[in-house]
This record gives sequence, structure tokens and C-alpha cells, in this order.
Amino acid sequence: MPKITDAMIAEHKRCDEMYIKAEEAIVSGDWEQAAILASAFEKDMEQHFLMEETILFPAYVMKTDMSSVTQAMMMEHMQMRQLIFEIEESIKEKKQEHALGVGETLLTMMKQHNRKEERKMYVMADSALKADADKLLSQMGMA
Repeated sequence: MPKITDAMIAEHKRCDEMYIKAEEAIVSGDWEQAAILASAFEKDMEQHFLMEETILFPAYVMKTDMSSVTQAMMMEHMQMRQLIFEIEESIKEKKQEHALGVGETLLTMMKQHNRKEERKMYVMADSALKADADKLLSQMGMA
């Protein structure tokens, strides 16, 4: 059973849904709600990134000695962090068009990033870390 893949796909869906709620508030011009939801989205994404960067990816690299895939994923995390920051700043400044434009870029990047993780990184992690999957998921708070 692909435990890591299944758990992380569910996590991706949860984060995607959080962003959609924030975007809906931006579209409606409810800046207070947009700020609250964007902040919650940022916290969820940061938690997700940190689970990968501090638990899953290091475990994978230790087991396989292959860091190129994880390094690429972490670079994309940094790019997404910057886009999320820009969205939050646009919300503070009530710049709807800019927030939505940056949001469109973020959504595109998230879709591409998630697809790479779900079809490649997590599948490889499930294979390499099969014996440790339950422990790793527990460490990430997903068991």
C-alpha cells in the first residue's frame, strides 16, 4: 500500500482547498476574511513544507543517497513561499488584481509541483521507505 503517497495527496488536497477559500474571499473583496484565510493557508503550507523538508526528504536521502529530486522540490517550496507572501501583502494593500494574478501563478506552480511529488517523489519514497512509512507518517503528525 502506498501509505506515504496516499497521506501526502490528501494533504495536498487539504492545502488546495484552503487556498480556494482564500481566493473566494479576495474575489468578493472581503479583505478581513481574505487575510484570515490567507494566513491559515500560509500556515498549512508551511507545515506541509516543513514535514517534507525536515522529515520525509531527509529520510529519503539517507536511505537512497539521492538528493537531486528533494533539492528540486525544496527550491520550488521557496518559490511558493515567496508567492504566498506576495498574496498576503496584496491582501493587506487591498490590491485585488495583483493578489489574483499572483494567486494564478501560485495555483499553476502548486499543480505542477504536486503532480511531480505525487507521481515521482512520493512513489519513490513509498518504495525506499516502506518499512519506515508508519513511523515517518507519525512523525509528520499524519498517523
